Amino acid sequence: MQNQLMHIPSATCRIQFNSSFGFEAAKKILHYLYLLGISDIYASPISKAREGSTHCYDVADPNQLNPELGAVEEFEGLVRELKNHAMGWLQDIAPNHMAYSYQNRMLMDILENGQHSRYYNFFDIDWNHHCEGMSGRLLAPFLGKLYCECLENGEIKLRYDRDGLIINYSSLGFPVKIESYTRFLTYDLDGLKKVPGEHHPDLMKINEILEALYILKNLPADEKGRERYERVTFIKKTLWQLYKESPEIKGFIDKNIETFNGERGNPQSFNLLDTLLSEQLFRLSFWKVATEEINYRRFFNINDLICMKMENKNVFDHAHSLIFKLIEEKKITGLRIDHIDGLYDPAEYLKRVRERSGNVYMTVEKILDLKEKLPSSWPVQGTTGYDFLNYVNGVFCNGENKSRFDRIYSEFTGSSTRYKDIVCEKKRLILEKHMAGDVDNLAHLIKRISSRYRYGNDITQCRIKRALVEIMVHFPVYRTYISCNGMGGTDRSNIREAVDNAKRTDPELLNEFDFIERLILTGFGNGNYPGKDERNQWIHFIMTFQQFTGPLMAKGFEDTVLYVYDRLLSLNEVGGNPDQFGILLEEFHKFNMNRAKLWPHSINATSTHDTKRGEDARARINVLSEMPDEWEMRIKVWRRMNIIKKRTLNGEEIPDRNDEYFLYQTLIGSLPSDYVKYPAFMERLKNYIIKAAREAGIHTSWLKQNPEYEGGFISFIEEILKPTEENQFPGDFLRFQRKVAYYGIHNSLSQTLIKITSPGIPDLYQGTELWDLNFVDPDNRRPVDFEERKTLLWEIRDRVQMDILNLISELLSTAEDGRIKLFLIYRALGIRREKKELFQEGDYIPLKTGGRYKDHIIAFARDHGNAWAVTVAPRFLTPLIDEGQYPLGIEVWHDTCIFIPEGAPCLWKDAITAQTIRGEKTLMIGEVLRYFPAALLMSEG
Repeated sequence: MQNQLMHIPSATCRIQFNSSFGFEAAKKILHYLYLLGISDIYASPISKAREGSTHCYDVADPNQLNPELGAVEEFEGLVRELKNHAMGWLQDIAPNHMAYSYQNRMLMDILENGQHSRYYNFFDIDWNHHCEGMSGRLLAPFLGKLYCECLENGEIKLRYDRDGLIINYSSLGFPVKIESYTRFLTYDLDGLKKVPGEHHPDLMKINEILEALYILKNLPADEKGRERYERVTFIKKTLWQLYKESPEIKGFIDKNIETFNGERGNPQSFNLLDTLLSEQLFRLSFWKVATEEINYRRFFNINDLICMKMENKNVFDHAHSLIFKLIEEKKITGLRIDHIDGLYDPAEYLKRVRERSGNVYMTVEKILDLKEKLPSSWPVQGTTGYDFLNYVNGVFCNGENKSRFDRIYSEFTGSSTRYKDIVCEKKRLILEKHMAGDVDNLAHLIKRISSRYRYGNDITQCRIKRALVEIMVHFPVYRTYISCNGMGGTDRSNIREAVDNAKRTDPELLNEFDFIERLILTGFGNGNYPGKDERNQWIHFIMTFQQFTGPLMAKGFEDTVLYVYDRLLSLNEVGGNPDQFGILLEEFHKFNMNRAKLWPHSINATSTHDTKRGEDARARINVLSEMPDEWEMRIKVWRRMNIIKKRTLNGEEIPDRNDEYFLYQTLIGSLPSDYVKYPAFMERLKNYIIKAAREAGIHTSWLKQNPEYEGGFISFIEEILKPTEENQFPGDFLRFQRKVAYYGIHNSLSQTLIKITSPGIPDLYQGTELWDLNFVDPDNRRPVDFEERKTLLWEIRDRVQMDILNLISELLSTAEDGRIKLFLIYRALGIRREKKELFQEGDYIPLKTGGRYKDHIIAFARDHGNAWAVTVAPRFLTPLIDEGQYPLGIEVWHDTCIFIPEGAPCLWKDAITAQTIRGEKTLMIGEVLRYFPAALLMSEG
């Protein structure tokens, strides 16, 4: 009943809003998206973000539309246009964090008013932190150098404007708390009295301000709400009016500003500003301090994204006010919840959202291990699609060649380090270099408990930290979901797996591991802690601990391991497992059957704004898994060709062999076929390679950049790709790369069709209607040429009506330009829209194949009532066809066939080619794939 009332998308298109692509720009492409077959736009955050944001996840005000995306009228115009096309709006929201910025007025209000701020408990800040200098103050780790250096170099400055007294550093601003105005205004006040005279009206107003400040400081507790805000407003408004209207007051304030800001070269002159800063509610520090000491929770390890206490109902209500209003007004028809694992209690949060938003379509960004399941109790329609992405990608990697690729990779790079050891090493590195302060905070939570518990009486702070690090390093999933309501079986097994592996790594800490395991697993209802306060501390530790395993996995695995372990880069994806070389077709069918039963409206993604490479780059690289011998031969040849183009640093090659291996795969996956795009590609490639090298953290990093290695790597790229007669590499590489790209086209077409017809909602990342060879963000956020795509779609649409087979023949012969993919999407989404119930509610039936090339076909049926659809998608084509040949006809497929299930019709029409096909018990692949290298057969009659 619920799903009948809920607006379920037929297909979504992810739109990346920013200042150069706002509401009006989106409005202009709606008709194009509608004709393509898209039912809903899937929008990046639209709340007010930090000025100039390119992604809009750094929200500054959740209850205001982002003015950089357009005026309210433009937003309303986009909504009207969507309704005119009967389209929906799936909105991405980021409830976990906001920008740590002067533009975040809630946070600035806290820094100005402290405990009296209405937002004091909105952010995840430990105001009672154990570190000296942070108790009662919020760390502000944004200085480029040590605090003393920045101060005495005059980089930290006090200024005054309409908003009051502000501390500036670079482009950052922090409000001076209102109580500190007394220190500023009383400095050299006697000098001011001499100028206008003691009884001058302006001076009397200054005295009134000082009196108001005194009263403010001594307000009774029951009057520190609205009364305080009214007095603060009076003080700031009166002072600003004086500053504008009285030359004497302006001169007095300006002179004090100059005095407080000190004189460079005279350290003593900065004492006034230093004293003023020491009494603020923020503590400016060198940015590296946050790696070891921090008293607020960040998004991952990003200092300027501060997390919210969304478990607080007031915070929840305030942060969702606008979004719930837009849902109530039916302007937004669905929600995508970003980084659900960062929340204190995801299940409770989702319950609240469901209660407030009603029967709205809702998905969560939840990264699942390949064997992990989404909690069945969550009131959502599914995930944002990384689980689907990795399963569909895996079936195009030939798992039979795993051992050969192990050997090729090991011999080329000279490394035999196990994948699991790399994962542990990199996660440990992240904890030590970036999250030591977070671990320290968790250890203090445990210490508060252990000292009152006989099993933990002798556990030291140092050993607790060591044990925590090992458990988090060996954590097998992003997080568990233990709460005051209990835990699930998988939570218990995941905790035990992490502890058991940690014990094997460091058996010296057995007592600490046992204690932490007991603390997490037996802390509910066993009577050990009868006191309410003790039990609350216990629960608080567990739920806080769970908030940090996800960021560790994201930074240690996604942003580090995936740039270090490079055996086959197509497998290095968010939510994937690079150590699993391919996925059996039976496993893919099992995954899809479970989705059809449990999560039929989960999103099917193949590219997102967070994927490590474009979907068609992965499809190309997967081809290598089919040709290990040729791949091995070519990389050995390329190494010999290019060795003289390498620089050396301290006796080591630049790039090292692993980075060289990474580069060759990257070029194979991303090199454009259109040489007009080559110069721009080279710049993009260089930027990407530097980012990849820094993420890997082997020879250079974001914290400690190595210009020699980075420069040597870029020089190597330029030299090997230089088009000269002496340079043999470009010609040899291009011959092989074109061959791989050709087979990659067929992988891409099969993958696209499977995405559209599998259980779930197909999502197109903007621009991927043509070949998607992007690198990771920010490269994949580049502007999309929608005008080109519009023109191509209009042409395809017209020619389909005239002579579809002639059009297909032309598109296949010019497949490099990507129109063939656009054509397939247009045809498949069109039939999906027409047969919405079949694809949204239909059963999923794996189809058996037979004949010579039965393992080279992926086939499944969708069945709903009397309606049937059969998807036929080839794979592993390198043994079947030569480069330039199409996988069409009996002469290619011979006796390969599909066995039709009992009860299925005998007459079919291919939704892609519009051709009719007859078959009773079997369908011959050579007949099905006669004109197009994939088929979507629909029941006739």
